[in-house]
Amino acid sequence: MPSILIVTEIQNGKIREASYELASIAQKISSESGREVKSLVMGKGVDALADEFSKKGGGEVYAADDDLLENNNVEARAIAIRAAIEASEADLILFSNTPTGWDVAPRVAAGLDAGFVSDCFSIEAEGETLVYHRRVFNGKLDATISSSSQTVVATVQPGAVPAFEDSTDGSVSKLDVSLDASQLRVKFVEVKAAETTGVDLGKADVIIAGGRGVGKEENFNEVIKPLADILGGAMGASRPVVDAGWLPHAYQVGSSGQVVQPKLYIACGISGAIQHIMGMKGSNFIIAINKDADAPIFEVANLGVVADLNEMVPALTKALQEAKG
Repeated sequence: MPSILIVTEIQNGKIREASYELASIAQKISSESGREVKSLVMGKGVDALADEFSKKGGGEVYAADDDLLENNNVEARAIAIRAAIEASEADLILFSNTPTGWDVAPRVAAGLDAGFVSDCFSIEAEGETLVYHRRVFNGKLDATISSSSQTVVATVQPGAVPAFEDSTDGSVSKLDVSLDASQLRVKFVEVKAAETTGVDLGKADVIIAGGRGVGKEENFNEVIKPLADILGGAMGASRPVVDAGWLPHAYQVGSSGQVVQPKLYIACGISGAIQHIMGMKGSNFIIAINKDADAPIFEVANLGVVADLNEMVPALTKALQEAKG
């Protein structure tokens, strides 16, 4: 029986949340198709991380430990991944749709002459066939894809599913990978992290998002941010707000921004373009505030308020401040 191979990512000494989301998808496919779940954890001194991941949905984990895998050298990583694929006999290899995944996944697929499906939000087993779902035409349509290839490499959109949280039985085995720095054409130089603004929306329990209905740039600090602060949440935005330069791209929610699943999402002055809805419809509870009673955002909202946000939101913020004393 073929297996599923999860290719994990390590960031700041920890396995990324997106890798645990891959575990959720892999475990679901495993229950539907009978495939075993296997994973690759690669880097320097990764034994503890490999053990941790094996107990959180990773199944049988291969630990590839080498100095050349400590940093993101795409050639070295591709060699380790190929070794894990051979050891696992996987016919489905899962990557996160992140810059690291973008870099190495197509290279692995080309080297295997395998099928390649990018930016999936769901993968299902229908009988013996795996079916991949991804958004196309800037999020306006959902495509359902199957592949005639015996082996498929797929990248999965971060935030598309919740991270795996259950405890599972797993195991760890060492994966021997032959790496020689003199044979690699790529040399790791350094990591330059972009200046961060705001918070990581993917980890926020509460998001207060503003759209064009906010009216002007200044109103984000004067109207939206105070409500986010009193609720201990984060501020988000729709694409038109970012395109207008009112907020940086880090705040953008949607198919071309961040996909989020907070406990509470308050959409203020957001009409509800499909691109935005694709990025927040997985929220646990959605409140929409908009002057237009026919705005599409109300179709996905649990609670809708037809009102001027620049009157409603300050009043709500004031009420919360008074309630907190």
